[in-house]
Amino acid sequence: MSLFIFLTVVQAIVAALLVAVILMQKSEGGGLGVGGNPAGLMSARGAADFLTRSTAVLATLFVVLSIALAAIAASTASGGGLDTSLDRTVAPVSADPLALPAASPAAPAAGAEAPATAPEAPAKQ
Repeated sequence: MSLFIFLTVVQAIVAALLVAVILMQKSEGGGLGVGGNPAGLMSARGAADFLTRSTAVLATLFVVLSIALAAIAASTASGGGLDTSLDRTVAPVSADPLALPAASPAAPAAGAEAPATAPEAPAKQ
């Protein structure tokens, strides 16, 4: 479990660095845009190259850490079975959506009178 926590902290640091490096870049793809020696690291071209490479490295590291954390979480997950503590029987669904659920003919509801038997229809001749 301590490896998982360590990698989570490293992931957070990499994410913060990635955000900082992305925000330092110009939207046109420039870099820091500071002047100086054109051949140096902090020139407009040198800063753009440095920030572009830094972004690529940090993004790759972020993705690799995300995959590693997902693999660790999946391998240490407990359980895996279904929770059947809430199983219950379900009454059959009527074809008529407005129909009320039918009462059980064997046991009338508490306080209700027993259902009267229907009169027999007269026989036709």
